[in-house]
Amino acid sequence: MARVSNNMSTETKSAAPKNITSYLQEHRVFKPSKEFSAQAHVKSFAHYKKLWNESVKHPERFWGRTAKQELVWFKPFGKVLQWREPFAKWFVGGKLNVSANCLDRWLGTPTANKAALIWEGEPATDGKPGEERVLTYRQLHREVCRFANVLKRNGIRKGDRVIIYLPMVPEAAIAMLACTRIGAVHSVIFGGFSAQSVADRIQDSGAKMVITADGGYRRGAVVPLKKNVDDALLIKDANGHSLTKTIEKVVVLRRCGNEVHIAEGRDVWWHRELEYVDANCPAEKMDSEANLFILYTSGSTGKPKGILHTTAGYLLGAKLTSKYVFDLRDDDVYWCTADVGWVTGHSYIVYGPLANGATALMYEGAPNWPEPDRFWRIIEKYGVTILYTAPTAIRAFMKWGDQWPKKHNLASLRLLGTVGEPINPEAWMWYHRVIGGGRCPIVDTWWQTETGSIMITPLPGATPTKPGTATLPFFGIHPEVVDDQGNAVPKGSGGKLVVRQPWPSMLRGLWGDPQRYKEVYWSEVKGSYFTGDGCRQDEDGYFWIVGRIDDVLNVAGHRIGTSEVESALVSHPSVAEAAVVGRPDELKGQALVCFVTLKTGQHATPELKVELRNHVGKEIGPVAKPDDVRFAEMLPKTRSGKIMRRLLKQIASGVEIKGDTTTLEDFSVLAKLASDE
Repeated sequence: MARVSNNMSTETKSAAPKNITSYLQEHRVFKPSKEFSAQAHVKSFAHYKKLWNESVKHPERFWGRTAKQELVWFKPFGKVLQWREPFAKWFVGGKLNVSANCLDRWLGTPTANKAALIWEGEPATDGKPGEERVLTYRQLHREVCRFANVLKRNGIRKGDRVIIYLPMVPEAAIAMLACTRIGAVHSVIFGGFSAQSVADRIQDSGAKMVITADGGYRRGAVVPLKKNVDDALLIKDANGHSLTKTIEKVVVLRRCGNEVHIAEGRDVWWHRELEYVDANCPAEKMDSEANLFILYTSGSTGKPKGILHTTAGYLLGAKLTSKYVFDLRDDDVYWCTADVGWVTGHSYIVYGPLANGATALMYEGAPNWPEPDRFWRIIEKYGVTILYTAPTAIRAFMKWGDQWPKKHNLASLRLLGTVGEPINPEAWMWYHRVIGGGRCPIVDTWWQTETGSIMITPLPGATPTKPGTATLPFFGIHPEVVDDQGNAVPKGSGGKLVVRQPWPSMLRGLWGDPQRYKEVYWSEVKGSYFTGDGCRQDEDGYFWIVGRIDDVLNVAGHRIGTSEVESALVSHPSVAEAAVVGRPDELKGQALVCFVTLKTGQHATPELKVELRNHVGKEIGPVAKPDDVRFAEMLPKTRSGKIMRRLLKQIASGVEIKGDTTTLEDFSVLAKLASDE
């Protein structure tokens, strides 16, 4: 079966050089099975189109009805949308509580005794299995109320900011929900971040409290979270002023039993604080636009951007997308493999699934610890029905070999999903064939920290899918591919992806910096939200994300998306994973440098380098032929599996490696790549 067509369309050839040139074409189509569609929430493409058309033509009618149906309100809203570009207020005048919508609403129903969270701890270093815990909705409600009272006992009030810096344990979700219960604003920091990163986020948010643990387990080692917090609280600026002077309390969860310093009067143990409180904590009645959480994402200036989300709109987006994109059923065991430190963990481990009364699985450890079958072992053990993971992880599974998933019975799976970056067609097909057994629909989802919830996605019972595309917009989302002047480009051409109208779960701004919010997201294309991504639409209207505009390279006058070159490389039978970056070139402007890891049993040779260069030339065109192909045992990645392309750019350019490297999973990878120069 041919993977792609290598012919450029006339449209693409004639596209203005300013636009992104897109070459890869994918013609395989996978229609939903009749059996799946018959039981799905949205059962046909016609049904999807009817709902989507209403949602973009009459958004206030659609969202007003949906908010009343899906959310539990203390006080109904009066106005659906107040839009003063670029600032939105949704469901104006309404009052509700996120914790009550995720927990209290289920207490008088059979769902109260259903598993809300299933937690699998990392396996012990001595070969013993990891810990297991199950919290029903009733039990989770009790734990959230108790910890909410701990927060109040330690001086946290409505509107205060609380930093959460925990491992992947149920207490992370409990802490988040406890904050929402009393109206505190949480900011979760991924456990792989450094003391400096923690200090920067405390300073920017003005947080009063840090919730952390003595440590967290990672591949058998202890990550010293409490020590990182201690170090963060000592950091001063150039003038000798503390970056973290707003912190009054540190709550410490005992997880690993490693020795930690407890500062008298500031630090308290989680388990001891619970002894002083009861489980009675009524949910605060929060305004629909009350600040819910701040989540920091990298900024091009080096200063982290504090993405601000508010209460009602965010919750509706997370709930509705969870329900329809994952087609949630009452008996599902749903597993999103993200960390709660990222927005995917917020929306699709905690808030979206729990607002739907679903059973969500959390796993503490790495996908290949102690062996590369860890994920498949968990799926078989718990009868996981829905798996939502990243293309980076899928390519790693491909590299490790089919023998690992084949050791386990994966028949419980009924739906697969991907998140975090565009998935290349070869990885999509492997996921479909090896993990899904050829029977599971795949929902390839596109969205961002800023969007709060999924924006472009198939609906599994309605949308025919094509490997490599997130397909079509979700309800209420009106995306468009435009040129530098903001005009829609022809089908088949590449351009900038924008969203033309507001949606409920959109970010409400950048914490403390409304001007930067305007400049970053609303100044590029007048009247539209600029996603920062390059994209093209095919003849069926499907959206193909070609990567960040920042990752689009200008090669001899052609703007080429790196994801397409990476996709072409991974389509070669020897290649497991590829990362493509640019380096300065006097003649071309930028030269393409490819870092490639090979599948098990394949060997790096000069002949293979030539073969890979020619393969990309054949798949995409001569202009995209890599100038340099470098073989690597591994690529530099964060603990969450994201390739650190910034570091690869520096290596490719032969410059000194600068910037924060504390989130690197394995420092030796960087040293090896640099030494191969």
